[in-house]
Parts: sequence; structure tokens; C-alpha cells
Amino acid sequence: MDGNVSSLPTAAKSKAGRHRGLLAILLKHRYRYLLIAPGLLYVLLFRYGPMYGIVVAFQDYNGFKGITGSEWVGFKWFLTFFNGPDFWHLMRNTLMISLMKIGFGMAPDIVMAILLNEVRTRWFKRSVQTLTYMPHFLSWIIIYGMVLAFLSTSSGLVNHTLKDWGFDPVPFLTSNDWFRWILVLSDIWKDLGWGAIIYLAAISAIDPQLYEAAVMDGANKARQMWHITLPGIRNIFILMLTLRLGNVLDAGFTQIFAMYNPLVYDSVDIIDTWVYRAGIIENRVGLATAVGLFKSVVGLILVVIANRVAKKFDSQIW
Repeated sequence: MDGNVSSLPTAAKSKAGRHRGLLAILLKHRYRYLLIAPGLLYVLLFRYGPMYGIVVAFQDYNGFKGITGSEWVGFKWFLTFFNGPDFWHLMRNTLMISLMKIGFGMAPDIVMAILLNEVRTRWFKRSVQTLTYMPHFLSWIIIYGMVLAFLSTSSGLVNHTLKDWGFDPVPFLTSNDWFRWILVLSDIWKDLGWGAIIYLAAISAIDPQLYEAAVMDGANKARQMWHITLPGIRNIFILMLTLRLGNVLDAGFTQIFAMYNPLVYDSVDIIDTWVYRAGIIENRVGLATAVGLFKSVVGLILVVIANRVAKKFDSQIW
């Protein structure tokens, strides 16, 4: 007992010392903390603050009674969604579109970055970068207008050309066989420049002496790419893959909502579009919130698993 009493002043001094050390760090880097304060405040207010509304997923929410007055129903809405007729259909479409975007969308970014890295004419390289990067800033409404101008059955440039050549028009935008590919290809085109810049920055960080040594050893461009460039951007590739796996249940709501129509619901109706109809149009707020929470939990689990798998097999990749 005496030993515990005698140790209290020492513990108190240690705690006070830690507080002074923390205060000293805050004062030393006060301008940096002031710079990140707006972003941190934004995250707290608009990311973590609204998480209080998650409780609606466990309530029979009534807008007049509010969150505190609505009846608790437990996991009713989760079971309603899981046992509903649309669950497997929505999961299939969501996973199919997301995996197609990941599988077909990551390689073009890497190829574009490698090609741009080999360009030695500065003005041409910057022009290509600008042209491929600009679509990233276009809204999906504008892109849909461009897709409509090219692929519309009645007035699209492609179908006009097919008619002139004696072929029947192809219903690109109303066919379940075509529409998924329209989504995937337009997504690749929109974000090609963005992804290429990220990989190009990673390539520029590779030690040039590695390439010089490879040239002295007689390695051609293909060998340099395989043994130096690709391993050099491995970590960035794993990071991008991990982030995209975390959003595998998103599938691109804004793109699909802007471009789809009832004729292609069978192939492109995803969880987010269903939630929009359930929560906004049909006013089933509890059900929509439950599905959104389900998506977030699955995304978190996938990110954690992908991150652990990447770390475990990092030394075996490439």
C-alpha cells in the first residue's frame, strides 16, 4: 500500500510531462494544424456527424416523430432486404459491374502511364496528358449526352454509319447485352487520365540508376518494364486495388442513374439505384438506411481483408 502511495507523485509528474510535451508539439506545429483544421472540421461535421442517423436502420422511422420518437424494430429492415425478391438480383448486378470496372479499368491506366513515361517530346506528352485528364472533370450528365450523340438508335453517329453501310441499327442504350459494356467503357474513358497521372508519379519516383544498370546489362524496353517499372509501381497498384475493392458495392450510382432506363433494369439495376427508389421515391427510409449500412460494413470488411492479403503476399507479387 505504501508503495502505491509513493508512486502517485511520480505518475502524476509523468502525466503532466506528457501533457506539456503534447502542448509543445501543438504550439510548434500550430500553423500546420490550422491548415488541416477546415478539412478535419468538414470530416467531423459531414462524415462522422451524420453517422448518428444510422439508428434509423433499426427503427420504423416516422418523420413527424423523429429519431427519438420512432419505434425500434431491430433487424427487421435487414431481413426484409435479405429475404426480398430483389436481393440476389441487385447483388449480382452490383458485383458484376464493379468487378468489370476493376478488371478492365486498372490495366489501361498502367499502360497509359508507361507509354507517357516513354515519350520524350515534352509538349506532346503534356498535350496527351491534358486531353486524357480533362474527361475526369466532366459530369456524367455531359458524358451521357456525348454517349447519346454517338450511340442513340435513331440519331446516333454510330448507328447512322451502320445504316449507311447496310446494317441494322444496334440498340446500344436499351439492350441488356450492350449496356453494361457502355458503362464500363465510358468509366474507363472518363478516369483514364486520372489513373495514369497517379501511376506516372509513381514511375517518376523510381531510381533512374536502375534503368541505366539494366541498359548496361543489355535489357530491352520490355525487360526494363517487367523487371523495374512494374515492381516499382507495385505498392501504388495494391493501394488503388484495395481502395476500389472497398467500393465494390458502389458500382457508380451517379453514372448509372444518369444513363440507365427501365429497359435495362435487368442488367444494371444496382443496390444504390434500388435504395434511391426505396428511400426517396417510396419513402421507406428505414429500409434504405439499413441497406446503406450493410454496404458500408461489407466495404469495410473488404478493405481490411484486401489490405491484410496484400501485406501477406507483398513479397510474392511480381
